[in-house]
Amino acid sequence: MTWEMWFVAAVVVAVLVILVRDVASPAATMVGAMVLVLVTGIVEPSEALAGFANPAPITVAALYILARAVEKTGALTPLIRQLLGSGEGTRRALARLVIPTGVASAFLNNTPIVAMLVPQVRSWCEENGLSPSKFMMPLSFAAILGGVITVIGTSTNIVVSGLMVNAGIEPIGFFEIGAVGIPIAIIGLLLMVALSPSVLPERRSVRYEVEGGREFVTEMRVDQDGPLDGEPVENAGLRHLSSVFLATIERGGHLIAPVTPNTILVSGDVLRFVGQVEHVVDLSDIRGLTPVASDHMSELDLPSSHYFEAVVGASSPLVGTTLRRADFRRRYQGVVVAIHRAGHLIDAKLGEVPLRVGDTLLILAEPGFGERWSDRHDFLLISEPGRTPNVTDWRAFVVGLVTAGIVVLASTGVIPILQASLLGAIILIATRALTPGEAGAAVDLDVVLLIASAFGLAAAVAKSGLGTLIAETIVDALEVFGPTGILAGILLTSTVLTGLITNNAAALLMFPIAISTAEVASVDPRSFVMAIAVGASLSFLTPIGYQTNIMVYSPGGYRFGDYARLGWPLTVASIIIFLIVAPMAWPF
Repeated sequence: MTWEMWFVAAVVVAVLVILVRDVASPAATMVGAMVLVLVTGIVEPSEALAGFANPAPITVAALYILARAVEKTGALTPLIRQLLGSGEGTRRALARLVIPTGVASAFLNNTPIVAMLVPQVRSWCEENGLSPSKFMMPLSFAAILGGVITVIGTSTNIVVSGLMVNAGIEPIGFFEIGAVGIPIAIIGLLLMVALSPSVLPERRSVRYEVEGGREFVTEMRVDQDGPLDGEPVENAGLRHLSSVFLATIERGGHLIAPVTPNTILVSGDVLRFVGQVEHVVDLSDIRGLTPVASDHMSELDLPSSHYFEAVVGASSPLVGTTLRRADFRRRYQGVVVAIHRAGHLIDAKLGEVPLRVGDTLLILAEPGFGERWSDRHDFLLISEPGRTPNVTDWRAFVVGLVTAGIVVLASTGVIPILQASLLGAIILIATRALTPGEAGAAVDLDVVLLIASAFGLAAAVAKSGLGTLIAETIVDALEVFGPTGILAGILLTSTVLTGLITNNAAALLMFPIAISTAEVASVDPRSFVMAIAVGASLSFLTPIGYQTNIMVYSPGGYRFGDYARLGWPLTVASIIIFLIVAPMAWPF
């Protein structure tokens, strides 16, 4: 091995470790890797920066704008209620949910689709006495399955298509990936309808636990020299609060429990209340009590408060830190009143709980909170409990026409996907379906930067010879099984890798290896490239494998291991279908 191969291998390993351990954001990691291979001279500037001139990142950005317009105008809102029906028959309702979700996800970014449908599906479940856990995971998986039907179904497909252009290979046709994607989606949807009612557990969401009478915990501090300082609990009016009771008092590191009517309150006491979420406002109105969060954050006036649910995503800066260290109240202008994790509400000092991926925060904030943070990556905003979904208007009709126009123009080859998506974004802004500010905020710049910068690392893997070395190893190990066995190795590696790091990063790292493997095996590379796109998109085994899986984690009341119950059958079926269909669609 040359020093270039050793160096690139070290960079790739470092990237994988950083991404798996969430040491830094994927975008920052890839930019750093690109700079390293550039300054060492392994790749030329034109090769390192090729991603910034490639159509893929800009196409992804334009499609983010389209998806945001669909979400804002509620273009799918009236459809889902009609499709779900009256709740008679879980499997029938599942079919009515997952089929249109899969179809919509073939043409729109699946994250906003799931964000729109989660509150509606949850409300429908509560109205019909059904467990959300039977529907939330199928909702996410249906959106993932729909993404492999068209080239615009997921950003991963667009990334792989862009890499093919750079490699001098014909890009993916609009419906080309559907040759394997459609049978995978059909079988996957049928499996979910058949298996979900029996394999998924009967659980409730965080909202049900909090609003439906189950306990939540919030802490208030007795103000120094306030009206409650020195007063007995009974006289302070804390014994007969509606749906809330005073459980414990913490004073100087010691716990007072049970709390009697004659217990004297002292300034600095931390009072722990247990009850229903809507009565937190009652506590906030009591003079002399302040949320514990304010002892390490600035005062926050919430004259008109609303509750929001937000899931901590894999790329969130909140992962691994606490509300106190994150300065949550000052930074986000909101107060966390409950944390839900792995099917349970956390009973602890909320300000000192290290946050994890998948945690759902119940946030008390002023009404503008949702609009400010819906397009940011600090957390995935699921819903504002009790809020009626957007009512569609004439702009929803415009969004529908623009979406249809992009599909028709790109699929018929009238104009390329890049030009069609950019034209659609301009029309949406011109018709005020989105303001310029909303359009800009809708673009996930981290994803765009990740895609553009990772082209440089992919070029280094190929140019240094590392891709060829890995390819020779794969071929030597699997050539006894023929080209299909080698193809299976590429597909399985991509599937495993996307469960550990982001789907786009997995595709970008695997692409040069797949091309080199096809060359070493002396076969056409197209089926190997499609294996990268499909393997990097289909992530069913963990909640952290794909963003929509994280979004339904707490609304469905799931635990980490629940995903494998339904995920394994889908993963195995997808792999088998791909290995049967791909050699026929793209002969070796």
